[in-house]
Amino acid sequence: METLLSSGGRQAVFPIDEASQIAAVRRGGSDIARKQGLDETLTGKVAIAITEAATNILKHAGHGEILLRPLTGGDAAGVEIIALDKGAGIVNLGLNMQDGVSSSGTYGVGLGAMRRMADEFDIFTGAGLGTVVYMALWNRPQDAQAGTWQAGSVCLPLAGEEVCGDAWVIASDPTTATVMVADGLGHGVQAAQASEAAIDYLAAYPDAMPETALWESHAALRATRGAAIAVARIDTRAEELRFCGVGNIAASAQHASARRQLVSHNGIVGSNMRKVQEFSLEWLPGTTLIMHSDGLGTRWQLDQYPGLALAHPGLIAAVLYRDFARGRDDVTVLVLRERTLH
Repeated sequence: METLLSSGGRQAVFPIDEASQIAAVRRGGSDIARKQGLDETLTGKVAIAITEAATNILKHAGHGEILLRPLTGGDAAGVEIIALDKGAGIVNLGLNMQDGVSSSGTYGVGLGAMRRMADEFDIFTGAGLGTVVYMALWNRPQDAQAGTWQAGSVCLPLAGEEVCGDAWVIASDPTTATVMVADGLGHGVQAAQASEAAIDYLAAYPDAMPETALWESHAALRATRGAAIAVARIDTRAEELRFCGVGNIAASAQHASARRQLVSHNGIVGSNMRKVQEFSLEWLPGTTLIMHSDGLGTRWQLDQYPGLALAHPGLIAAVLYRDFARGRDDVTVLVLRERTLH
């Protein structure tokens, strides 16, 4: 397999409601960068990008959040920064990306500086739509962006919990990708033990077909409280997506304006799993796979957000989290598609 990505790098969330909180999120980003082995120059860029993002939230929206997590891609290491707010949004994004332009009467260098420092940068905004900024800074950006697949995620615990009971994993090579999202029953450490047992199985057997992965996970989770699990396997040569799910993991394949919902059966993997059924559908270039736990509501439509369907998968995941997280459960949103070649 070309790549193994997992939620071992779950996000840390930092509320941004006042200026004194900027130092805390900046320290959090610098700590992640050092643990990732990034040099002092790149660690400094991470700190500056976070400071600009947090400052913009306070200036233009008053409050918001910044999500941070470590990134790995092949031999590359990096830091992901996602800044979210529900402010007024930016009416003329192209103008505001220019240095010296600001809608708040201040010297507008924030967005331009962030775009220059980040190896991956994307933004969603608009009048009345708030603003979400996605950034990734890598020590070896060419290696990190060389693979077939591009993924993005948000994976966060219920407020007040230190451990997220959700988990996910992606195992891929140039023509296939196998994706699992698991939601351990309940919250906290025991829920995490269940979900991580499932993704440990797929990490060990990345070529497993979805139905096999569900049955084997069922056996592996018997000593845990159980989990809702869904597995998708994409084969670009066969132009096929195979899917199997048990429990409340939602999944859909989005192509152009069409959204096809994938069906999971009732039950708990590791406990009362009665029916397992694998489905298949056509996978076309440009299709986006979106999977999420029930910490996210299901009444979202990407076409409500102009241009978002073509954005970085991490930006898509962040916007859905911002607007549809239920707030009473762990939440995971995972977005995957083939990387666009320029």
